[in-house]
Amino acid sequence: MKTLLLVRHAKSDWPVDVQDFDRPLTDLGMINAPKMAHLLKEKSIDIDTFISSPAKRALHTCELFSEVYQKSYSTDASLYNPRERHFENLIFGLDHSINSVALFSHNNGISNFANSLTDEIVNLPTCGVVGYEIDCDDWSDFATAQKTFLYFYSPKNFSK
Repeated sequence: MKTLLLVRHAKSDWPVDVQDFDRPLTDLGMINAPKMAHLLKEKSIDIDTFISSPAKRALHTCELFSEVYQKSYSTDASLYNPRERHFENLIFGLDHSINSVALFSHNNGISNFANSLTDEIVNLPTCGVVGYEIDCDDWSDFATAQKTFLYFYSPKNFSK
């Protein structure tokens, strides 16, 4: 069994004269990302590896998660402006020793991919996380593996 987590980047800003790729997180985004990571840890959700879009807002979100989990991360350019096949191609290439992976990316691609996996419909808000159990021993079998929705968390899940 494998576990796939899809994480939409935290709340980002739209500064004037800044390219989309370089948009930073807002103050709220910088608060919510570690809070979400702590929520996942409190729920005993293990993550072996983190892979992020290289865009500033996604990468910063991933960095904040990796600090909480004390794990390293990598980037993959296919997670920026992604299509379903970009997620699939990345997943197919994961090492079989990785049992759980968190992918940090952007809408609409990440929500579209999430909705292609099971009948559970999600629209990932900023810093939203959705998790799936993938019934396979090797990620190369992802396409034909049974996928089961496990959970969906939003910053709205934070207690005040």
